[in-house]
Amino acid sequence: VSDYSYSLSRKNINNESLTQEDLDNLKELHDYSISLENVLNQLSNDINDGRIKWGELTKKGSSVFAREVSNISKDSFKNIEQEFHEYAGLIYDGAFSEHITKSEKVGLIGDDIDEEKAKNIATEFIGNDRIKEINSNGLAENADIPTFDFTIKLNDEENASDINIAITKKGGHILYTNFNRDVGAETIDAKTAKDIGIKFLESKGYNDMKATYYIKEEGVMTINYAYSQNDVIMYPDLIKLKVALDNGEILGIETEGYLNSHTERKLKDPKISKEEAKKKLNKDLEIKAEGLAVIPTEYKTEILCWEFKGAVGGTEFLVYINAENGKEEDILTIVNTPNGTLTM
Repeated sequence: VSDYSYSLSRKNINNESLTQEDLDNLKELHDYSISLENVLNQLSNDINDGRIKWGELTKKGSSVFAREVSNISKDSFKNIEQEFHEYAGLIYDGAFSEHITKSEKVGLIGDDIDEEKAKNIATEFIGNDRIKEINSNGLAENADIPTFDFTIKLNDEENASDINIAITKKGGHILYTNFNRDVGAETIDAKTAKDIGIKFLESKGYNDMKATYYIKEEGVMTINYAYSQNDVIMYPDLIKLKVALDNGEILGIETEGYLNSHTERKLKDPKISKEEAKKKLNKDLEIKAEGLAVIPTEYKTEILCWEFKGAVGGTEFLVYINAENGKEEDILTIVNTPNGTLTM
């Protein structure tokens, strides 16, 4: 309700009248919040009256909780879940939004796998010849993306560090790996590290990725790679890599952004030309690079923008102009430090 109200206030600021659909959506969300509040109040009262005993729940776990809640309100939570999924599809990011806010992970494709299959995927990803022992940590079922988690001990007797790896239950994708070994003297520069990362991603089936920003700490470079579709950068489709600067070894990967968002978009031609978008920029901005990009919004939607990289008075900026209506969507400050290139 708060986010939706904020989006409506933005429409007012931009001199856009609220439609009857806007008002109806707000009323429905308000009614839903009241329904949710009533069920939670009922649960709170039952806890306070002793019908649910926390000590028993602690000892016996979620099965007792499920039974007790069922006795209190058989259909309430089921109704809440159903209503929530109905409202999760509400579009509330104005005229430029073409994407529906929803919990579906569009990049998380494939059928569910079991633990043994996940173990085989983890073994293949790390390399069977490197593995001395692989131990299961079970299924992280309540995570945002459920995964089978493993700890891997390597054959390398000089390195006591383990590799942690998580394989998604749906589809058997790598969600993350992490290897915190000691890193020696740096022999690899930033460009070489980025190229190593690209080749690694391609070898694992992640094609058309482009390095964006990075940070370097204690001999390890963490690099963000975004998917590029027909030369349009898809910032939501993000993969992070940790590259050791002593020998170029990949020490970690994290694919949550990619699994949440990756899909082939049906991009429309920009209604605002690049030259028209430039008229919206600060006249003192010295443009160094320009192109199209899809950026995420705080509402979990996406916007096609013209991205301009430039500088004013020695400070570098990224400016995003909506390619649909010419509005300025975002401005980021680029911070170049000895340890990397970041944005704020």
